[in-house]
Amino acid sequence: MSQVKIGCCGFPRGMKHYFSQFKVCEVQQTFYKLPRLETALRWRREAGPDFEFTIKAWQVITHPPSSPTYRRSGLKIEPGKEGNYGFFRPSDEVMEAWRKTKETGEALGVRIIVFQCPASFRETAESVANTRVFFRAIDRSGFVLVWEPRGEWDGGRVRALCEELDLVHCVDPLKAVPLYGRLKYFRLHGGPGYRHTYTDEELERLKGMVEGETYFMFNNISMYDDALRLKRLFYGELGD
Repeated sequence: MSQVKIGCCGFPRGMKHYFSQFKVCEVQQTFYKLPRLETALRWRREAGPDFEFTIKAWQVITHPPSSPTYRRSGLKIEPGKEGNYGFFRPSDEVMEAWRKTKETGEALGVRIIVFQCPASFRETAESVANTRVFFRAIDRSGFVLVWEPRGEWDGGRVRALCEELDLVHCVDPLKAVPLYGRLKYFRLHGGPGYRHTYTDEELERLKGMVEGETYFMFNNISMYDDALRLKRLFYGELGD
């Protein structure tokens, strides 16, 4: 198995074409609205045995209903229960969301599940407590769990939580340094912004960041082309 994994967050081209160019994709649909299990199983069959899916955990676990991303969820939240959703809260709704995320991950044969938190999930006593309770309570079933905190957190606190809870700290590596984890999982959001196309110099810098098993997952407007360019830096025109 190659130690360098290069792909996109989502499918910027049709799946069949994408499968012919890359060996890994981070599924984004699972964050907004979980697909039917039949759909996930079909994707698994169509991708072939050598293709790797990773998934983004359902937003019910990480994001509150005030997040604009809920517009695509199709969820009808009972009035007065908004506080049961997101931020790793110790609620039946969050734990059920994990069960369904896990079920989808199993259908896709994933190893890695990414928990991307909103910027509003900041370091507070409640946030730390919720994070501990959630990750200690869930059935991991051998998954590698990746955490991308995007709010204001002290680096020492992030490192300590990741070590304590066996989480991989995820960052955009041109902006921050990963603090803990058995592998490197980089999500490339475009540096200055989503519309940024990575320069040759930036891609060369990324190439130099490989340390053991390393994932480079592009999530910018030119993600497809940038991922191909980085792939060629490692493997040449024929790819791998």
